[in-house]
Amino acid sequence: MRIREAVHRVIDSPITQVGRWKSNAARDLPLIDVSQAAPTYPPAQELRDHIAAVAQSPVTATYTDQQGNLPLREGLARALTADYDTPVAASQVAVTAGCNQAFCLAMMALTEPGDEVIVPVPSYFNHDMWLRSQDVAPVDLKPDAGMLPDPAAAEAAVTPATRAIVLVTPNNPTGAVYPPALIDSFFELARDRGLALVIDETYREFRERSDPPHHLFTRPDWSDTLIHLYSFSKAYCMAGYRIGCMAASPALLRETLKIADCVALCPSHIGQLAAQFCLDHLDDWKRKYRRTVRDRVAYAARRMRDAKTGFDVVSSGGYFVYLRHPFTDHSSVDVGRSLAEDHGILCLAGSMFGPCQDRYLRLAFANVDLPAIDELVERLKRLAAAG
Repeated sequence: MRIREAVHRVIDSPITQVGRWKSNAARDLPLIDVSQAAPTYPPAQELRDHIAAVAQSPVTATYTDQQGNLPLREGLARALTADYDTPVAASQVAVTAGCNQAFCLAMMALTEPGDEVIVPVPSYFNHDMWLRSQDVAPVDLKPDAGMLPDPAAAEAAVTPATRAIVLVTPNNPTGAVYPPALIDSFFELARDRGLALVIDETYREFRERSDPPHHLFTRPDWSDTLIHLYSFSKAYCMAGYRIGCMAASPALLRETLKIADCVALCPSHIGQLAAQFCLDHLDDWKRKYRRTVRDRVAYAARRMRDAKTGFDVVSSGGYFVYLRHPFTDHSSVDVGRSLAEDHGILCLAGSMFGPCQDRYLRLAFANVDLPAIDELVERLKRLAAAG
């Protein structure tokens, strides 16, 4: 049978590629897996107990409202209102089967084959994969020295085919947090040029600051331009429940629901009940877990800077430390494979996140403790000493 060419050209997921490295990883060393930003840290015991109880109800096996259970959407609206210091309505929120689905639905509603979407690099590989599978061209926007995108460069990249600008903050893979003023500049650019500004804020809880990440929701016309994406997977360690959300204009949400009806119809009923429980009962648990991850990432970045391994910390935040490796004559894939097979360190190659990233590696600290970080640094030091 004939496979659609645009889909055939899309790369396999980097996680699949790294899985092959894992199968060949050094056998004489315990594996330190800093490859995937999917927490294996267990969800709160209260959440697990709650789900065990509600799963006994037959209603959890039924469909929900396509836009999501109303109590969950109302809870999400309250959470956005609290986090951004301005009212957001439940009618402006849709629940999705994970944040990736939210992105895919938004892009399908906004773009047609041949269109363009501006994506700062390094970029989240699933975003790139989805755009290319739809015959939509990602237009790469190179970062500055601090791994921040430049609004002036984005404006220069806008063409008649441009439909949207996508930001991820805190960024995956770099961990860089985009300042509110920078986000404002991108919003104004998108608004003035009639584009959508899509902001994936999956890692917003893991910022150092507790003030609003930006002030876009305070603008009376925000929903004409902004599409906000979020995931429950990271902050509540419930990746397998597959619950994300999108905040946007009701008119856009209506169009995305047409697509969702043909894909998953609605998110998991049990997953939505889990997310609702999180919003209602787990603020303290989330704050404690957030501190654990932030402290872990800060510790890893500090240890790597102090150890002078030759692997330079370029940026850090969210779950991530983004490193520049010292091997100028080797690709990031070669370095990543060698780290796994010879040194028992499993991470992602920078080139998996876009062009001009071959000198970099992404390390995710969702699933390692401080002793494992110390051991990782010692292995990098031994590698540097061996030349």
